Amino acid sequence: MARSRYAKDVVGRGSADIAPVGGSESLGFEEPLDLAEAAPIEGHDCKIVGCTNQYANAEGSDIVIITAGIPRKPGMSRDDLLATNMGIMKTVVREVAAVAPQSILIVVSNPLDAMCHVAYDVSGFPKQRVMGMAGVLDSARFRAFIGMELDVSVENIHAFVLGGHGDTMVPISRYSTVGGIPITELLPPARIKALEDRTRSGGAEIVGLLKTGSAYYAPASAAVEMAEAILKDKKKILPCAAYLEGEYGIKNLFIGVPVKLGARGIEQVIEIRLNEEEKKALQSSAEAVRKLVEDMKRLAK
Repeated sequence: MARSRYAKDVVGRGSADIAPVGGSESLGFEEPLDLAEAAPIEGHDCKIVGCTNQYANAEGSDIVIITAGIPRKPGMSRDDLLATNMGIMKTVVREVAAVAPQSILIVVSNPLDAMCHVAYDVSGFPKQRVMGMAGVLDSARFRAFIGMELDVSVENIHAFVLGGHGDTMVPISRYSTVGGIPITELLPPARIKALEDRTRSGGAEIVGLLKTGSAYYAPASAAVEMAEAILKDKKKILPCAAYLEGEYGIKNLFIGVPVKLGARGIEQVIEIRLNEEEKKALQSSAEAVRKLVEDMKRLAK
């Protein structure tokens, strides 16, 4: 894990010991020491080592959260970005698979759904042990925006966002509720559409405000929620990028759907009933992801 926000979130929840590995110097040894000194106050015994490039530090890990990759830079083509991050992902996953062959991989790197395919192919892990984070993040954004709109606690809100992590994601408003009440009963269609549109552009909105860099608090929290569900065998239903083999009419593709997360990783893909409009939107999102996967195959030749 390359970003300190992920380490802080895991340690803050008392979920696991942490071994950050990567090229970033941002974690060094000062932040792990600072976190260790906070442990008596926070009331946990989690351990965190300094960030290094030694993958041996991750030996025997139960879960590996992969954030490696670069953002698109000025003048960089889409193909350049895809090829660069594909190469980075291959290198990281080979190293991880060698030292932690029984681990579960949670992919955060973008383009997320495509990078899940790289991780799956390179690791050779079963599909249950490779997944992408985006659905939890996108659903959290949808929940946040619903809470802002209705001026209610986000603790009362449940929401699902399916599909690829990008402009084609599919917020499912019929299944999004406040205290068990569908938001379709609480908001007019125009406001619901506005919230759905803001959810689709949630990442871009943060990037626009930051000017440089991208979101990290919410992505970190999303990845850690997944990790905690696995480590504690919670059997929690969360939307994640999962490898489908016919579910929702989609084959051989990573795409965001609700799944049950437990000690074995993705223990079940939950199929919910979609209306025709939702089915069409999910298929369109899947085709956008499939196009990325085909582009990677072309670039790899």
